[in-house]
Amino acid sequence: MNLKYLDAGEIERLLPIADCIDVMESAFSAFGRGDIVQPLRTVVHRPDGAGSLYVMPSFNSHPAALAVKLISVFHGNRARGVPSHQGIVVAFDAASGTPAAILDAASLTAIRTAAVSALATRLLARSDADDLTLLGTGTQAWSHLEAMRVVRPIRRVRVWSPNVERRRTFAEKAAAMHDIPVVATDSPKAAVERAHIVCTLTSSATPVLHGDWLARGTHINAVGASTPNARELDTNAVLRSRVVVDSLRAALSESGDLLIPIREGAMDEGSIAAELADLVLGSAPARRGADQITLFKSLGLAMEDAAAAAAVIERAALA
Repeated sequence: MNLKYLDAGEIERLLPIADCIDVMESAFSAFGRGDIVQPLRTVVHRPDGAGSLYVMPSFNSHPAALAVKLISVFHGNRARGVPSHQGIVVAFDAASGTPAAILDAASLTAIRTAAVSALATRLLARSDADDLTLLGTGTQAWSHLEAMRVVRPIRRVRVWSPNVERRRTFAEKAAAMHDIPVVATDSPKAAVERAHIVCTLTSSATPVLHGDWLARGTHINAVGASTPNARELDTNAVLRSRVVVDSLRAALSESGDLLIPIREGAMDEGSIAAELADLVLGSAPARRGADQITLFKSLGLAMEDAAAAAAVIERAALA
C-alpha cells in the first residue's frame, strides 16, 4: 500500500480558507439532511491532565467522504516550542474503504475550524460588522483573522492573550500581513468593548469573555473550550445570546460553555436556538434584528475533517 502524505504546505495551497468555507457549507447542508454518520469523539486523557488524544471518525454519503482524525492536544507544548495540536487525518475511499491518503491534521483543523466560524459569521453577524476581536494568539487566531476578512469588511482588529509579548508580536505581524490596524490590548475587556465580532480562541478553562462587556448586536464565535468542565464564556454571555451550535448532541455532551450554565440552572437545552445546519438549510432564522447578540459554539466535528480532506485529495489529483 502506497499512501500519499499531504503535508501542511500542500493542504494550505490546495484548500485556501475562502474555498473551504464553501466546502463546509456543503458539509453542513449534508449534515442537516441526515447524509452524515457522525458519532461523538472518543477522548483518552492522560491521568495527570497534561494532554489528550482525540479519535474522530465520520462518513459522509453526499458528497462522499470517509475519514478518521487522530489528534493530540497538549497545551503545555507551547512552552516547548511545539504545537499544542498534532495529528493525522486518514482518508479512505468512501466506496471501497481503501485507505486513500494521510493528511496533516493540525493544518487541516486550523483551516476547517476557521472556515466553519466564517460560515457562521456570514449567516449570523450583522452585514456591516467590521470591528473584530481575537481572544487568543495561537494558530486559530491567525486562521480566524483571515477567515473573518473573507466574510466581513474588517477594518480594525483588537487582540488579547495573557502573554504580553505574544499579543504584541501577533499584532505587529498581523497588521503588516493584512495591512489593517491590529491593536494589542492589556485586558480582554478592553479588547471586547464595542466589538462587532468576537472570536474566543484560547486554552482557558475559565471565562475570558463576560456578558456585561458585550455591545448590542455582537456576534461571538466560541471555539477554544471543548470539554464539559472548561469554558471561555461566563453564564451571562451565553444568556444574553441567541445560541447556535455545530451539533446539538456534541454540545450537550462536550461543551462546558453551555453545560455549566445548564448545571447552574440558568438555562436548559431549549435555550439552544438551532444547529448551524438549520441556518444553512434555511429551516431556522439567523439574526433577529440588529441589536441581537448571537453566539456560535464550535466544538469541531469529524465530518468537517472528512469533507475538507476529501476536497484536498480531489484537488491534489487534479493538480
